[in-house]
Amino acid sequence: MWLSAALPRARTVLPAGTWLIARAADAITLDFEARHRRRMRMTADGGLAFLLDLPDARVLQDGDGLACDNGLTIVVRAADEALLEVRCTCATELARVAYHLGNRHLSVQVLPDALRLREDHVIADMLRQMGAEVAPIRAPFTPESGAYAHAHGHAHAHG
Repeated sequence: MWLSAALPRARTVLPAGTWLIARAADAITLDFEARHRRRMRMTADGGLAFLLDLPDARVLQDGDGLACDNGLTIVVRAADEALLEVRCTCATELARVAYHLGNRHLSVQVLPDALRLREDHVIADMLRQMGAEVAPIRAPFTPESGAYAHAHGHAHAHG
């Protein structure tokens, strides 16, 4: 059994680009699901054990730093994942594909000329039937956060 008091605690996230990555004591490579955490015991790639102990759950981005209470910083790396990259012959067709993916509440990463989503053979078949070019790839996955990602309540009225 591990004692959380004995582990360094990462309580602060240093956003990517706001700190010097070369000063990182270690790195931790996580897929998208594992980058959405608040509190969890973790082990960095080099073996450093620590407790992620953030005030609230958030998605950690590639290049973020986890500042520990012992002065060390751990850099977050987005792991490659099995994805589908979807391309269409025109922007209208790509928008139509995006609509159908959103209608199914799927997480989607939007690129300038393509969409990425988690590998799913049923969805891949549907997209191909719609005329999209679908290619399996391995890459980091950073989907859109969604319209209500920063909302903490239900502030709008229905009317």
